[in-house]
Amino acid sequence: MSARRTERLLNLTICLLASRRYLTKDQIRRAVPGYAECATDEAFERMFERDKEELRDLGIPLDTGTLDPLHGDDLGYRIDRNAYALPDVTFAPDELAVLGLAARAWQQASLSTAAGTALLKLKAAGGDPDSSGLLGLEPRLSAGEPAFAALWGAVRDRRAVRFDYRAGQNVTSAARRVEPWGLLARNGAWYLVGFDRDRAAPRVFRVSRITGDVRSEGLPGAVVVPPGTDIRDQLQRMVPPQPRSTAQVAVREGAGLGLRRTATEVRPADPGWDHLQLGYFDTDRMAGDLAAHGPAVVVLGPAELRAAVVARLRALVDA
Repeated sequence: MSARRTERLLNLTICLLASRRYLTKDQIRRAVPGYAECATDEAFERMFERDKEELRDLGIPLDTGTLDPLHGDDLGYRIDRNAYALPDVTFAPDELAVLGLAARAWQQASLSTAAGTALLKLKAAGGDPDSSGLLGLEPRLSAGEPAFAALWGAVRDRRAVRFDYRAGQNVTSAARRVEPWGLLARNGAWYLVGFDRDRAAPRVFRVSRITGDVRSEGLPGAVVVPPGTDIRDQLQRMVPPQPRSTAQVAVREGAGLGLRRTATEVRPADPGWDHLQLGYFDTDRMAGDLAAHGPAVVVLGPAELRAAVVARLRALVDA
């Protein structure tokens, strides 16, 4: 549908919805922008008939009635507000809690505005997404990789992309042409699942290993995900879920609720402290999570993780 026709249908809907009485064709022709371009009455009749059918096909309840009981042939049109309006949308407390957590989870700029707007709409509708029962549970879903926003748009638009990719321990990057199927987070990192055109097979790409710009190829809608494709299964087979390293951490009693929830071992240590064992995949991400707890967490090992946390805290002090 062209932009001009879409605008005309929207204006027609607003006009008929705003009126409390039936409007004649002449009144509609004068009131709705877009009909003025009709040079003849016949052209307007054809356009108006097509628009009426389009509204009905869209499920909009278009009513036809008489303006004057004594002149039944004088027809008018309107949209019944009661039939058009959606029922009130309500959420149970646990549903509001999940929606609130989802809105608060996004940290990166490309999606934080949309998430904040959604949270504001929930509050305006009378809901309270910030449940007091969620204290200690603060999810974070960050996507700071430069390529993330472009890949997100490509998945949404079903459009192929080209980018340079550094695989494994390789120092140099190679060009890849990919039909994107989806983006998934695993072990603190984002992965693109899609079809590699050059290798003619499904592949998984770690987003942080994409170098340079992501460039679109072809038209939107050209990428078709094969029926029955399970991108989570693709990621599961190519990216094992087992942690690569284990952190030994001392945590003050009553602190680090999120860390305790994911710990593989929690046992008492010195008075006022507990010893936690945590599996992790990415040293930098784990260091950021631990440093965020400040003096409530002390990293005991491994040395690489402890050095990364100390470096972050020193940088904070210097700033």
